[in-house]
Amino acid sequence: MPENVRKMSDEEPMSDGGSASPVSRASTNPSPSAELEAVSPKHPLQSDWTLWYFKNDKSKSWDANLKSVITFSTVEDFWALHNHIENVSKLGNGCDYSMFKEGVKPAWEDPANEKGGRWLFTVAKQYRERTLDTYWLEVLMCLIGEAFGEQGLIVNGAVVNIRPRADKISIWLSDSCNKDAIMAVGQGIKNRLQLNDPRDRMNFEVHADTMSKTSSGIKAKYTL
Repeated sequence: MPENVRKMSDEEPMSDGGSASPVSRASTNPSPSAELEAVSPKHPLQSDWTLWYFKNDKSKSWDANLKSVITFSTVEDFWALHNHIENVSKLGNGCDYSMFKEGVKPAWEDPANEKGGRWLFTVAKQYRERTLDTYWLEVLMCLIGEAFGEQGLIVNGAVVNIRPRADKISIWLSDSCNKDAIMAVGQGIKNRLQLNDPRDRMNFEVHADTMSKTSSGIKAKYTL
């Protein structure tokens, strides 16, 4: 992962106006460091990414509930976004955040997703406040930092689902057949999140199986 992706996490939150300077907009005499920051070039990401938000409004259709929030292309814009949106642990039950490569919709039917699958793991409700925000941020940093090497070509995005019993985080892939690439991505996530407890199981589910499921249980193609 590029060093500048992780370094930005320690910077001050962005101002309400989206400025890269931590100095208030009301200041008429910004510091020299703020002026330098304002003209410093941003660090481009290898891919552009779009944040999506799903609101659990049962009076609307699934498509109507899914909203594209913003597309970003630099490290600085990612942290500006992260510092201004609600933490996932504070979202209401039934709501989702998704982050996907630009042009890919977080839906099974999207052409980039339809032949793929997802690595899925759950976070127990009692651990929501303690670990969910950290896990989600680490997954996002893996995405934007291209942490999967050449296997990253099959990574489309990630979704976090807030649910009453247990929350879910999934990493969506465009491929469901290339076992070596799929396992490499899954192991990369497991290592990054340090999911070392035997109970921290990750399952790979094929989207086609999920779409055609007739019960709540889906047989995992691979398990870590």
